[in-house]
Amino acid sequence: MFVRTESFSQFLRFYPIISVIVFIHIALYLVSALPIFPQLWVYEQLAGVNLFIKEGEWWRLVSPIFVHLGFAHLLFNSFSLVLFGPPLEKLLGKAKFIGLYLASGVFANIITYVIKPLTYSHVGASGAIFGLFGFYIAMILLKNHFITRESRQIIIPIVVIGVIMTFMQSGINITAHIFGLIGGFVIGWISGEK
Repeated sequence: MFVRTESFSQFLRFYPIISVIVFIHIALYLVSALPIFPQLWVYEQLAGVNLFIKEGEWWRLVSPIFVHLGFAHLLFNSFSLVLFGPPLEKLLGKAKFIGLYLASGVFANIITYVIKPLTYSHVGASGAIFGLFGFYIAMILLKNHFITRESRQIIIPIVVIGVIMTFMQSGINITAHIFGLIGGFVIGWISGEK
């Protein structure tokens, strides 16, 4: 379930939503890393800055999901999406997958806006990625026949380790991780009861 055996072209064809999201991650990172644009331009325009959200820049509840600071941040979130996203894009279909991904990320960013001070700013896909993890947990609890025993043995420790690491590293948007997880879980729970 979580092992990628497709060629690059097959992956692009089988998982177009994930491919587009990763392309956006990389494109925005390159714009911020290459000296063509002012270095902080992407961050200044798209980061989730609570003060600017309060002043009506509502796109900042969505745009941070696609922006990453540093190559390691980009690599980790994009790799997580490529590894854990495909089974859900296949299971849910394109529209429901993008709905799950964006809803989890936006929910995490809304709660970040509500809880954190106006001076707080953040970027990254972690809230949306944790939303995928939350969806998996709901599916394991409600419809575990959709997820093999081997896959459950992978996803549960990954989620536990992810939550623990959230509290052990500095500079992490703990609110986005936890509420992305909760948002994805709720979406999975509602989907699983139908």
